[in-house]
Amino acid sequence: MLFTGTSEVTIDAKGRLAIPARYRNALLSASEGTESEDEGRGFFWYCVAWPGGMLRLYTEDAFERMGRRLGDSLTASSQRAQLDRTLFGNAERLEMDSAGRIMVPKRHLKLTGIPNEVVVVGARNRLEVWSREAWEAQEQDQFSKLSALIDALDEVDGGS
Repeated sequence: MLFTGTSEVTIDAKGRLAIPARYRNALLSASEGTESEDEGRGFFWYCVAWPGGMLRLYTEDAFERMGRRLGDSLTASSQRAQLDRTLFGNAERLEMDSAGRIMVPKRHLKLTGIPNEVVVVGARNRLEVWSREAWEAQEQDQFSKLSALIDALDEVDGGS
């Protein structure tokens, strides 16, 4: 699933965030005719408070793939154990309701300082939720660095 674009959204007084229609429709299209549709997979999100004052939203499948990529080890280093504790301990599995909303955990809003007025950003395999103010403050700066970032990553990836 590829998420792109931005949408301005308001988190309501009950803490519900409406997933923009473009992303809900992509989820529904991707799950049509699959077993995962019957199990409700793809209609759940994992919400993770992220440094820098944002939330990351992963589909259930994307979050599970990330967990598998990180692998298992009985002898995990202290850094790896801390990563697992912080990332997975901070993740909340949220069900999307029939109106396409998720209930954002109050703890996540408090940790990130995200207010009610937000921007939902498609970021390839996830959605990011930013305060509108923070998004607007950094958007132009990030855009101006895009070409250099692509070149640097192209070098790291071997020109692929």
